[in-house]
Amino acid sequence: METKPKKKIKDLPKFERPREKLIKKGAKALKKEELLAILLRTGLKGKNALEIANDILIKYSDKKLLDASYEELRNMRGVGPTKATQILAAIELGSRLFKEKSEKEIYITSPEDAVKEVAHIKENKKENFVALYLDARNKLIYKETISIGSLNASLVHPREVFEPAVRNLAAQIILAHNHPSGDPEPSEDDLEMTKRLVEAGKILGIEVIDHVIITKTNFFSFKERNLI
Repeated sequence: METKPKKKIKDLPKFERPREKLIKKGAKALKKEELLAILLRTGLKGKNALEIANDILIKYSDKKLLDASYEELRNMRGVGPTKATQILAAIELGSRLFKEKSEKEIYITSPEDAVKEVAHIKENKKENFVALYLDARNKLIYKETISIGSLNASLVHPREVFEPAVRNLAAQIILAHNHPSGDPEPSEDDLEMTKRLVEAGKILGIEVIDHVIITKTNFFSFKERNLI
């Protein structure tokens, strides 16, 4: 009984071809073997690039493929020197970009982390009100100085605080400001302003998780004192 010849990728329907799928839906929509097939570009007689990609992924787990050598890949049927270098270059580029991205990401999980992010205002002679905007995993996605000068509940309006949150799709906010006097204890205006912003956040579904007051030598966290 004759075996049916394998289809070439160009013989597949357009929506099944890796390159066309990537162009239409983006790289994230592709399976690992489809991404690898794009790097391979071509197959060999009786085996298309998708099938060779599948063979590679069967032989190597994700971790092993990351550590695969040029010699190992070059000697696989359907790969060879050129494709082996392309695969290794793509893996190394992806690894470096991921590492650089991870190193730049900042997560704020404590008042101390927040203090580090606003340390530049602690010696200012005027009060600076800063908002830190976080995603649902506590990653800092945006930071903005909302107001400079003596603070009170009427000067810091919820609109100015929450507009950047909506624009940047923030899930949480940490408020921060400095006390040039050196006393980190909140004033009546600080308490009133914080309460107002917490209530506004509840309406918008954006949680105010802390308000940190900093001085040259100390800080006060509303969350630590159970005031939020």
